Amino acid sequence: MITSEYQQSKTTLLQVMEVSKGFRYANGQDHVVLNRVSIDIKDGEFVTIVGPSGCGKSTLLNIIAGLDSPDYGNILVKGEHKTSTDPGRLVIFQEGALFPWLSVLENVEFGLKLGGVPKSEQRQAAMRFIDIVQLSRFADSYIYQLSGGMKQRVAIARALAMNPVILLMDEPFAALDVQTREMLHNQLLQIYERTKKTILFVTHNINEALALGTRLIVLSPRLGSIKREFSINLPSPRDIDSPEITLIKRQILKELEEDFQFDRRENTARKTEQ
Repeated sequence: MITSEYQQSKTTLLQVMEVSKGFRYANGQDHVVLNRVSIDIKDGEFVTIVGPSGCGKSTLLNIIAGLDSPDYGNILVKGEHKTSTDPGRLVIFQEGALFPWLSVLENVEFGLKLGGVPKSEQRQAAMRFIDIVQLSRFADSYIYQLSGGMKQRVAIARALAMNPVILLMDEPFAALDVQTREMLHNQLLQIYERTKKTILFVTHNINEALALGTRLIVLSPRLGSIKREFSINLPSPRDIDSPEITLIKRQILKELEEDFQFDRRENTARKTEQ
């Protein structure tokens, strides 16, 4: 387990500096999704972001990845300003975006090709990452022959093979059944301990965020910004029903309930005015 003291000794890897983003609906109404969001993530942290649908979790992740641009603010990686995509910030989505006409091994080798690994070294390196995600027996299998959980493990192996500075995960297990998701939680934690990769993980599932992260950030759809942060200095794997986890979960639910009640009052007031 990585303690807060360990994290304090690490250097800042990613800086999200006062990032704002808004959209305009078809009716011409403007909506601010992110309002001057600032986050510092240190090398080796596993940060989870939670919040209800529409709070800007995925928008923020896309901006960090360079897939979208902020209206205001900056993204810095190791102090360098980033405005577009690069191999140092890779995203794993709900759908792993794998190539179905390639085998597991070939999918991971593809990532190594993009990473500039010499052809003579690609197969051995690919098998190393396939072994890390415990899929060695399926190296020659095609993607369509795999379960949903196995596909996500291939996506993780391919991303790790490219040696990203930070791994960005956008609700990667949301479409999976509970049992498969819990199994992948354990495997992801093992990968994290083994590789020490910095991970930013977006989810709407509070239990998932509590099971995985060393730090948890709550985004507020009402404020468009960070409402609260929690350091989770507990060993892994964690008992999600333990008193320590239950206490943090209650505090998170309280924060989210405040936003829900505020929105309900606002909606009621608007209907009354109409």
